[in-house]
Amino acid sequence: MAGIRTEVNEKVFLTGACGFIGTRLLEALVARGQAVRALSRRPELKPEPPPGLGWTGGGPLDSPLVEWVRGDITDRDRLFRAMEGCSQVYHLAAYAKNWAADPQVFFEVNVQGTRNVFDAAARLGVRRVVWTSTCLTVGPSRPGEVIDEDTARRTDRFFVDYERTKSIAEQEAIRRAGEGFPVVIVNPTRVYGPGHLTEGNSVSRLIDQYDRGKAPIVLNRGLNVGNWVLVDDVVQGHLLAMEKGRPGERYLLGGENASLARLLQLIDEISGKRHLKIPVFRPGAMAFAWLQKERAEWLGIPPLITPRWVRLFLADWAHSSQKAERELGYRPTPLADGLRSTYAWLQRVRQERS
Repeated sequence: MAGIRTEVNEKVFLTGACGFIGTRLLEALVARGQAVRALSRRPELKPEPPPGLGWTGGGPLDSPLVEWVRGDITDRDRLFRAMEGCSQVYHLAAYAKNWAADPQVFFEVNVQGTRNVFDAAARLGVRRVVWTSTCLTVGPSRPGEVIDEDTARRTDRFFVDYERTKSIAEQEAIRRAGEGFPVVIVNPTRVYGPGHLTEGNSVSRLIDQYDRGKAPIVLNRGLNVGNWVLVDDVVQGHLLAMEKGRPGERYLLGGENASLARLLQLIDEISGKRHLKIPVFRPGAMAFAWLQKERAEWLGIPPLITPRWVRLFLADWAHSSQKAERELGYRPTPLADGLRSTYAWLQRVRQERS
């Protein structure tokens, strides 16, 4: 079962349709003429159109091809009813924030919610599920090293609850695939680009704030390496995984490995401006993060960062997408090109809001 052919008369079920990646995936499915049933837990059902994309009249969000249904992946009965009649599932919904007043929410959404989606898809005979995991489950890399899906994770220690619960769910997906469940796993890296400027699009928010002089703080001089991927590439990776992915396999959907310092240097070059940078090292960052965490626990105000996330960002996350390129035909955009298009989009967003 190397892949499936997508027919336009098939209905796709999409969770996380209101999120950063999900909204852009919805756009791509509609552009292909695909009927989509989009799950939403919002009171107003549909999200606002992303800024700067010219989605007049709601764009694909208001397409006749899209059926919005109210539901939640933690509500099994409603989820089963919502998925009926769909032959393909893209499961993107997750709790991906850096903090929760009750840490159990990470497990309830990322593990139990994913089990509910898998149970519903199995009972209803869905032909294929593409589930969105994260590159964090692959683990950090050593300095100067690039790792991939086949690299054994070198530690059982997890930096954050999001990473831990995604890893648990990933093992569940792999186990079920071994029993014949048709699930393909995709692992996006650090996603940026045009879309909703939410916490899920934190890289684009950082670029915008840095360019406006509101985020000059650079952890560890920006020396730690990450893998940066344009959201358009992640969307195409999802579509390719549905068509060509092998059940039970993981596919890293990434772009270029580069330090934060290199990313900010590219923004300087693209904008034609020199920006203020204030280096902050581990002790100062940890002290600030600890104060943020204490305030959050006392007052319930979400922190900007926590000590565990500081530790995560002080590690290297250099990953390779060669498996996705080889098996799926995935082709990532060069970092400079992706940042250039993102910067142009941010200018349009500022014009809309001025």
